Amino acid sequence: MDPTSPPSEPSTSDQSTYERWRRKFSAITGIGATKEERDAAMEAAQHKACEKWKKQLMTYSPAVVFMMKHLKLNGCDISEGDIVCAPCIKDTAGGFSPEAGVVVLCQGKFLSKSHMEDTIVHELVHMYDHAKFKVDWDNLRHHACSEIRANSLSGDCRWSREIRRGFVSFSKQHQECVRRRAVLSVQANRACPDEATAERAVNEVWESCFNDTRPFDEIY
Repeated sequence: MDPTSPPSEPSTSDQSTYERWRRKFSAITGIGATKEERDAAMEAAQHKACEKWKKQLMTYSPAVVFMMKHLKLNGCDISEGDIVCAPCIKDTAGGFSPEAGVVVLCQGKFLSKSHMEDTIVHELVHMYDHAKFKVDWDNLRHHACSEIRANSLSGDCRWSREIRRGFVSFSKQHQECVRRRAVLSVQANRACPDEATAERAVNEVWESCFNDTRPFDEIY
C-alpha cells in the first residue's frame, strides 16, 4: 500500500455493525444516546418484559386460566391479542375497555409478576361481568358492583398489598380495601359528579355484589 494514499473508508457492512453495537451499548448504559433513544429503549424493554410475564400467566396462573375458561363459557374466548401491553399515561396498572373488548396492561408499572397476575384477574372480572351481565358502565350502580367484585376477587386487597400501600387494619381489612378502591374507581367515571355520589353507589349495591363471587366459589 502506498503510505501517501488516504485511508480507505469503512465499508457499509462495517458501518452498520458499528451502528448496531453503538445503539445496543447506548441502550444499556445510556452513554452517547439521545433522550429519545433512551426513552425508546426503555419502552421496548418494558414491553418485552410485560409480554413475557403476560404469556406465562395466561399459560400457568391458575386464577388467570380459570377466568379465561369461564369467559369462554360465556361466549368470550380470549387470546393473547385481547390482553395488550402498552405504555399508560395514568398512574395505574391496567384497565378494561368495553368498547374494544380488550384488557390493557400498563407496561413498566408492575412491582412483580404477582402484581400483574392480580391486575389481569381484576380486569378479567370486569370482562366477565360485561359478557355475562351486560354491564352499562355509565350506570354508577353497575360500575360500582363490578368494581366491588373485581377488587374483592382479584387479590388486589390482600393484606400484604395493603401494607405496601400504607394501609394497616386488623379488623375487616379486606372489606375496607374493597370499598375504598371501588369508590375511587366509580369517582373516576365520567358520569360521576363527586365522591359522595360514588360512595352512595357503592353502598347501595355493597351487600349483594360483595357476596357475589361468581365465577369463583369463594374469595380465593
